[in-house]
Amino acid sequence: MEPDHIPEPRIAVLIPCYNESSAIAGVVADFKATLPTAEIYVYDNNSSDDTVAVAREAGALIGVEHYQGKGHVVRRMFADIDAGVYVLVDGDGTYDAASAPKMVELLQRNRLDMVVGSRQHRQAAAYRSGHVWGNRMLTWLLGTLFGRREISDILSGYRVFSHRFVKSFPALATGFETETELTVHALELHMPVDELVTPYGARMEGSTSKLNTYRDGLRILLIMLRLFEKERPLVFYGIAFAACWILAFILGVPLVVTYLDSGLVPRIPTASIVVGLIMLGFVSLVAGLITDSVALGRRETKRLFYLSVPQFGYKRGERIR
Repeated sequence: MEPDHIPEPRIAVLIPCYNESSAIAGVVADFKATLPTAEIYVYDNNSSDDTVAVAREAGALIGVEHYQGKGHVVRRMFADIDAGVYVLVDGDGTYDAASAPKMVELLQRNRLDMVVGSRQHRQAAAYRSGHVWGNRMLTWLLGTLFGRREISDILSGYRVFSHRFVKSFPALATGFETETELTVHALELHMPVDELVTPYGARMEGSTSKLNTYRDGLRILLIMLRLFEKERPLVFYGIAFAACWILAFILGVPLVVTYLDSGLVPRIPTASIVVGLIMLGFVSLVAGLITDSVALGRRETKRLFYLSVPQFGYKRGERIR
């Protein structure tokens, strides 16, 4: 029998930080004001400034991760902290703390596993045009590869999660590509997700972006392709099979025509390439069929583990500790 009253889940605000001494006090204060019952955690990632001292003075609980990279910090926070609802936000002061209660309420009301803060720019300086174009391109590519378009801003660092999302997330990324991994984890397990448009502002004076447009953009693209190969291997290797056979057809047709006319095969190297492409296509198709069976078993295991975790950290009216 269900209890008459289920207590409100404990909320944890997770803030990964690297050299954010100029902004972190304001971020902590804003989230304390908008989520007064939440615990605010700041995890430092080898900052060389006064980030830790400023965050502690502001009233945050401090954690440390020595492996450099946002993905490492997220993995450590998800492992260390038990809560019913998790709010993940950057420590640079660009995200709107006033949106957090709405995102938490949306997550709880609709029993979702993730709510993404889709960024709406309040200032022209908040988002470089190259980042806007890159984000749109990567978001479109992710939707195309995985066949789902529930999220319009896959690179947003402002997200709210359920307990079962956090504790079932493998967290293998090391850097800024962790947002892509979070999105793919939700889409591949068919989790209930939604997004909420949130204001996005410019960085405070003295705060500098750690994102390298081209280097990190390439890393995000590569992990997206790696996750596609891992989660959708039959499609991935099927594309390789089709590409090999199409190229073999284009190169092979002139050879067949020449052979039918003269009975000779004058371009032996080209014929060797055609044979190699046909064989490579067969190998790709077989690899896709085998790895697809492995991926299906892995996905079933992940889904079963995900379902075994309480959604908001409590069971039969009790919260976890």
